[in-house]
Amino acid sequence: MEETKVVTLKPIEATPSTFKDYGQVIEASPDGDEFGPHDAQLDLSKGIPRFYIMHIENRPLKFSNITHHASVTQCLGSIGGHAWYLGVAKPSIVESDELKDNTGKKIVQSRCGHSYVPPAIDDVQIFKVSGSKFLKLNRGTWHAGPIFKEDAMDFYNLELSNTNVIDHTTHSFKKDNGVVFLIDD
Repeated sequence: MEETKVVTLKPIEATPSTFKDYGQVIEASPDGDEFGPHDAQLDLSKGIPRFYIMHIENRPLKFSNITHHASVTQCLGSIGGHAWYLGVAKPSIVESDELKDNTGKKIVQSRCGHSYVPPAIDDVQIFKVSGSKFLKLNRGTWHAGPIFKEDAMDFYNLELSNTNVIDHTTHSFKKDNGVVFLIDD
């Protein structure tokens, strides 16, 4: 059995400019503001939206699995504005017209029905989310977390009612690449 390699990454603070390749950082706006580009640009069109409070325990600052949802955007934010972390990689969904394109990339068929290119180790970034804001993940953004230092935290989560049943594709860096990521903060 091969030895697992630990890849240590320093987090970047999630801001609208640093997180733009993965989604949006949504911060407070004045009451009465009209909808605009500073608001979450959601795609919940393929099902019934589900907005709930997610209770998570024991998520130390490491991960080896990363997940994406091909059919929906997702929003996550800590209740109380406590700091948390999210590992991400850019979306890599392959549209049906791109399947014939022989670019040499490994294309995988998800059990959910779509095709994708597995995320590369070097493409993984760690973001720290501090304060009263939440993240809107673009459709297909790979994500690991929420991850945090506390024993337990509660998060707002907006996705579809069946996202984790029919639209949940996971890549195991440990199994497929022999890698575990460690967050250094």
